Amino acid sequence: MPPTAPATPAAGPTPGPYAPPQQQPGQPGPYGQPQQPGPYGQQPGPYGQQPGSYGYPQQPGPYGQQPGPYGQQQNPYGGGGGYPTAPMAGGPVPGPGGGGGRNPFKGKPGVIVAAAAAALLVVGGGTWFALSGGDEDKPVAGPTETSSNGPKTTAPVDKGDGKGDGDGGEDDLNAQRTGSEAKVQWLLKNNVDLPRNGADVYGPWIVGDTVVKAMYKGIDGYSLADGSSKWHVDVPFELCAAPPEPSADGVMVFGVKDSAGDRAKCLQMQQVDLKTGKAGWKKAIPKPTGLFAFSDNTLAISGNTVTASGSSSAYGFSLADGKQLFTSPTSGCKPYAYAGGSKLIAASKCPSGDVKKESHAVSEIDPATGATKWTYKLPLTWEVDRVYSVDPLVVSTIQRNDDTDKKKWSIFTLTSGGKLRSQMHAGGSDRFSPSCGGTFVVFGKNLQGCTGVAADANTFYMATDSEYGKSNEVVAFDLNSGNVKWRAKAPAEQAMQPLRMEGSDVLVYVEPKYGKGSAVATLAPTGGAPKVLIQGQAGLASMESSFYDAAYAYSGGTFVIAAGRISAANDKAEKETKSMMAYGK
Repeated sequence: MPPTAPATPAAGPTPGPYAPPQQQPGQPGPYGQPQQPGPYGQQPGPYGQQPGSYGYPQQPGPYGQQPGPYGQQQNPYGGGGGYPTAPMAGGPVPGPGGGGGRNPFKGKPGVIVAAAAAALLVVGGGTWFALSGGDEDKPVAGPTETSSNGPKTTAPVDKGDGKGDGDGGEDDLNAQRTGSEAKVQWLLKNNVDLPRNGADVYGPWIVGDTVVKAMYKGIDGYSLADGSSKWHVDVPFELCAAPPEPSADGVMVFGVKDSAGDRAKCLQMQQVDLKTGKAGWKKAIPKPTGLFAFSDNTLAISGNTVTASGSSSAYGFSLADGKQLFTSPTSGCKPYAYAGGSKLIAASKCPSGDVKKESHAVSEIDPATGATKWTYKLPLTWEVDRVYSVDPLVVSTIQRNDDTDKKKWSIFTLTSGGKLRSQMHAGGSDRFSPSCGGTFVVFGKNLQGCTGVAADANTFYMATDSEYGKSNEVVAFDLNSGNVKWRAKAPAEQAMQPLRMEGSDVLVYVEPKYGKGSAVATLAPTGGAPKVLIQGQAGLASMESSFYDAAYAYSGGTFVIAAGRISAANDKAEKETKSMMAYGK
């Protein structure tokens, strides 16, 4: 029998209520904070802003002192999100924060409900937290220019050689660079005519000497060295899904809509070798059937398998040829989402015997056969929110209250055999706000796509929320006990977020501030001050902040920033929107 969490005792302290904080007017600043003064001009967002984290009066923790459903840990806390396993080198790292205008650390909010909403979290010591809310809506498909196969003419590439238009602005990328600051290697602007509300961007991914991003109806590979176009792949309709990272050998499968227009479904897959730009197999995902059958599929890659999953069905396909390998079971626990990487983890809904109390579970799946290796059942009414890491397995869960529209959060870790290892708990003054990427999915579930978190074999790292003009911290948790091991403070008046592991160190991004550039740095396994690898230019802080919904990739001393969404008020502004840049030593 699979291990299950012990039943929650009937009596015990009642957890504090949850309610979303009110939205703040204007464009949010770093990490979803209210509108701020300063030079950081933001690209207008196509949808309403999402709030970041807020503090509230103290309340008892989700499980109080009772022997909770995840063990005997006290003061559990949680966070929405999930970049599951620490991404491999060159993988994309979505920027944290809520929606709306983006600063250098703004990321797509995670899918919790279809409507954009923030959820509050009771943490150790009883402090309230809020994390980013629902994902942004998808744009309506519109006409686009016909593109051809092979290399595609792109907007002019500014190679950062100081030979811009001479206005002393952003075109002269390295004109004010000091000796200790990194050189901007290139900058790309958008050159695609997009639908009225813009389009989501997938990536960037660094594969060898190529950096790849995908948007709307095209997938493009660029030279990491100078930003020149290397290859282009057209797809017939709008892109609608992509795994967080490609396979170990650089193969990616993209989700493509099956038609144009409002009724289009995410039911087609296109394989692409990101090393060469060669388009491989195409495959249709079986259409779901039944009264509650929907077609918002999300994709994940593990080993030689790509999974496609939605609210009512889940499938596994061969990464090599697209052959269907397995489908979700017809009885028992049924997966509705997968997290990929070195292991394949499923989030499932199980029979509960009570129509008012849903039962959910976490399972490890054999990617070759779809067979379940083990299952860990959550307490009734708790569900999987995100998977921060697949190895070690770190899971974020939430409990909804439909009567009050309030939520509770908890983060726990499991052993390789599916047994409870520990439940995270922190100090009462801590506030966390990891932010999760992924395009808007109404009835599916993106388990992966968070930044502000990372994990190695024995430690889970998560950044505290930041306040304008104040430094935040990266907090390290012992995975064997759930206790805090150490805290590392960001540079003065700046904030930093874990991106992934870099060997035994934590790779972090330090956001720019007025008069001070960003930085790519590492934290040692023992904590301490961040060690700067690349120091960004102070004079480009405003430009770096203008990348809407920024995502990041780092490899071999080069740091790439890409807009996570391209949108503008008119066609002229759309073509002036910065889409991707790279800087390094």
